[in-house]
Amino acid sequence: MTQRFQTVDRDTAYLFPPSVQEWLPENHLARFVVEVVDRLDLRFLEESYAGRGSAACPPRMMVGLLFYGYATGVFSSRKLERATYDSVAFRYIAANPHPDHDPIAEFRKRFLKQLKPIFVQILSLGQAMGFLKLGRVSVDGSKVGANASKHSALSWEHAKRLEEQLRGEVEQLLVWAEQADAEGALDGMDIPAELARREERLKGIEQAQAKLRARAAERYEAEKAEYDQKVARREKEAKQRGRKPGGKEPKPPKGGVRDQDQINLTDEESRIMPVSGGGFEQAYNAQAVVDTQSLLIVAEHVSQECNDKRQIEPALQGLAELPKELGRVEELLADHGYYSAKNVGHCVRGEITPYLAPGREEHNVALTERWADAEPAPEGADPVATMKQRLKSKVGKAVYGLRKCTVEPVFGIIKSVLGFRRFLLRGLAAVCGEWTLVSIAWNIKRLFALRLREGRSAFSGA
Repeated sequence: MTQRFQTVDRDTAYLFPPSVQEWLPENHLARFVVEVVDRLDLRFLEESYAGRGSAACPPRMMVGLLFYGYATGVFSSRKLERATYDSVAFRYIAANPHPDHDPIAEFRKRFLKQLKPIFVQILSLGQAMGFLKLGRVSVDGSKVGANASKHSALSWEHAKRLEEQLRGEVEQLLVWAEQADAEGALDGMDIPAELARREERLKGIEQAQAKLRARAAERYEAEKAEYDQKVARREKEAKQRGRKPGGKEPKPPKGGVRDQDQINLTDEESRIMPVSGGGFEQAYNAQAVVDTQSLLIVAEHVSQECNDKRQIEPALQGLAELPKELGRVEELLADHGYYSAKNVGHCVRGEITPYLAPGREEHNVALTERWADAEPAPEGADPVATMKQRLKSKVGKAVYGLRKCTVEPVFGIIKSVLGFRRFLLRGLAAVCGEWTLVSIAWNIKRLFALRLREGRSAFSGA
């Protein structure tokens, strides 16, 4: 029996559906993005245009393109432009026009700093849809590559050696220049060009050294303030107890630039950071505070610091800036990288119950130990001791166990599914805006998944 196949005909002319509304199935992420953007208050974007010159692309359409692009792993402006030709979903969002990559890139660069209000509006939509109710959150960070190579980094020690080498070469070139004037050309070498090249490099090195000195001065001021606080605290304890407190005396900080201090010549605000699995990468430390029920990112920021010890305070600041209508965070979960007495104190002062792991959990814990309960902390115990006892209890173990299955999958999906492993933009301010854009895209994608899970076909509840 002869097998029958469908006919493949690329020559017969036919028309697309006459309306863009017929191009996509009803439950499609692109439709949801348009619905979300239509409900946002974007007057502050629209009013920023001067109204002169040729007609600009509508801000709502550009916002929709960026949101859908980052939610589906299309990040660069050139790829976004190409997608408006190749992808039915992008054509639907753009309503069939094809904005050029230059206006897309300019729009993103211009409005990155204004994304925070939009981030909050989308959280409010999530609450109105019944998916977000603040109460318990998880905090974590992940290294996201900078738009710069670690091989473009220059250490203070190497800069000094390179400067000495270049100055020696300049002196040698000047000697050769005199000889060339007296004896003719030196093997065809363009001495003025070689001199100009080295002088330009020396100028760049001097600028990098000046910035390293400024960083060292800032670091010294911060370390000096911390040292003064420790000394004052020890003196206060000595007066209260009538004797010298235990422990090592704090060491005063040393000023000046250290040989290992580095600056990247491509993105000077990025830092070389250790990454999981070993090795180092030129990166930023992206932080996210995730609601444990909905897995929505409710606060985010970017740090230049390699570890997470000082990231609780900015995370709490981000939570404090959320509208009161979204609810109040009552519990905060974080791994050992965030643990310190100071961070516990920050949480307690903010009336948030901390679950900060004081150490790494051992593997293959005995069954009796795993299910053992702990007595509550005695009355008058300090916040750190109280938290440690809380984490040893059955309830505390169950609560802390939510951390790994809430915030870590968010980073895993952003990096492995969406493919966002490296920032496109350079500089801390631009990177902060781009991370907000990534967080918005994640929240939209998550809200869409939650709506599908409940079987809703329309944007109801908001």
